[in-house]
Amino acid sequence: MGNGQIQSSFVTDPRDGDTVPIQAPALPQAMAESVDNATTLVFTPVTPPPSNDVTQEIPVATAGAAQPEEPQPSVARNSAVMAVGSLVSRASGFLRTAAIAAAIGGAAVADDYALAVALPNMVFELLVGGVLSSVIVPVLVRTRKQDADRGQAYAQRLLSLAVIALGIATALAVAAAPVFTWILTNRNTPKPETELVTHLAYLILPAIFFYGMAALFAAILNTRGSFAAPMWTPILNNIVVILTAVVFIVVDSTKPTPESISTTQIMVLGLGTMLGILVQAAGLYPALRKVGFRWKWRFDFRKLGLGELGRLGAWMLLFVVVNQVGLFIVLKIAKRAGTDDPNAASVAIFQNAFLIFMMAHGIVAVSVLTALLPRLSSAAADGRHGDLISQMAGGIRLVAVVLVPITAAYLVLGQPLAVTLFQWGNYESDEAIATGTVIAVAGLSLIPYAIMQMQQFAFYALRDTRSPSLINIPVVVLRIAFDVAFYVLFPATAVAAGLMGGSALSFVAGALLSFALLRRRFGTLGMRRVVTSLLTLSAAAAVAAVPTWLLRYLLEHQFGDGKLSSATQLVLCGVVLIGGYIGATFVLRVPEVRDLSRMVRSRLGR
Repeated sequence: MGNGQIQSSFVTDPRDGDTVPIQAPALPQAMAESVDNATTLVFTPVTPPPSNDVTQEIPVATAGAAQPEEPQPSVARNSAVMAVGSLVSRASGFLRTAAIAAAIGGAAVADDYALAVALPNMVFELLVGGVLSSVIVPVLVRTRKQDADRGQAYAQRLLSLAVIALGIATALAVAAAPVFTWILTNRNTPKPETELVTHLAYLILPAIFFYGMAALFAAILNTRGSFAAPMWTPILNNIVVILTAVVFIVVDSTKPTPESISTTQIMVLGLGTMLGILVQAAGLYPALRKVGFRWKWRFDFRKLGLGELGRLGAWMLLFVVVNQVGLFIVLKIAKRAGTDDPNAASVAIFQNAFLIFMMAHGIVAVSVLTALLPRLSSAAADGRHGDLISQMAGGIRLVAVVLVPITAAYLVLGQPLAVTLFQWGNYESDEAIATGTVIAVAGLSLIPYAIMQMQQFAFYALRDTRSPSLINIPVVVLRIAFDVAFYVLFPATAVAAGLMGGSALSFVAGALLSFALLRRRFGTLGMRRVVTSLLTLSAAAAVAAVPTWLLRYLLEHQFGDGKLSSATQLVLCGVVLIGGYIGATFVLRVPEVRDLSRMVRSRLGR
């Protein structure tokens, strides 16, 4: 395998337990040699996908005497464990969000909490996220296969360095909490709000350390064939935060404001959130011991080959940095809109709508990406570029079969969906309705985001991490420009929906830029059939959406928009939408629907 080759694998995100496909450059020879010199070994998170044709080990070149393969657990058993774990994790994650929303509402306190929670996530991404998936995982896979001790010493060195580096970074981040608050808020933000963000940040920022350790622990387990714990421990995190919300309500069930929230409530909210991450990381350690890993301090960091690691991760780091800049601007604008008008949908409402967006994307698009990634990589490695393009185009069409009707559902049923899911406790009716509006706009992002991701993974399969990173720069710049312009030109009450619209526009731009680069490299991409499928599926969804909207209008006019009415609308209108869409696709003879049906039947038959 040549230098710089892209390898396909999967990594467990320590924040939600999702199995996410990754691409990472293989080690150049110098790094391979430094790895071979290690005397013992351990590893970081790699998770196999959920089916036989998806679960593939990262291919590596042999250097010296290869170690014999250790017996791996049944793929079917791993698939079942991961599927159930992912489903329960998503369900508990939503319950966590709903519980926190019920406790603190969707106004200023919720916005300040959302900002404080975003901080450790952003720092984690900058420190570990991109480098973990692009560099560390394949290095650990290689050492696991090639070293005499199966990578034990290398992983022990890596964990030793991680404890030191994450500890220092976390301490600096906690000390910088007031600076983070100053950056994310603005001059017009009332003092009680800036103080609340800062106090919560002091309590939650230590989660950076535990996020990092959870990621590395999960990697070690994944490479040793243990996938259950990394999938299930995020549920422990969610349970802790749900209990935190319950305690918060017990302390005082009235809706808090930045002025009225007590020190006890701040401590409960902040420490409970951070404790959830700690419990998640700690929950992985017994599993590490079970697979035979023992942590030993090692300080011979030169054997890690840090210079090579840095060079390999440079493009992915650029990608992550640009993304975090875009996220920072979005959060700042959303917070400013909430400051300008207390009735405006702000950070918390935007984040809750984004959660609903990501649930659809994660269940549908990530599943297809996970299945396609090894095939894309195999086609690229064999020089079968025609097959690679065909797989990419087929993946887009397959994803669209499910995401197009979900887009229609979000557009037509966004409000009853939000009221049904979020209107509990202190999350009031107007906040739920505002969330529904943002969900409706979020639906417009589903297809372009999935297409852009499919194209990104085609680049990665071609051993090209540079192009996606460079494409990401104008995409994020466009999003920032749109968001700023929308904030200036439109009332504060529309800004959260506008920010979601900016995301959709940037995803379209990213897909078009990727299309242009891929077409320059390969010529025809089979996009005519993709466009035809998208138009046909959209027509089927439109046919189903019209009676769905009429039924929703009649039900809302007759029974109002309360929780019971909204739940009724959601069920009845959902049946009409799904039935109408399926019927229309069969009338229009959409071939991808038959393909998807066969794929589902084959999965269920395993």
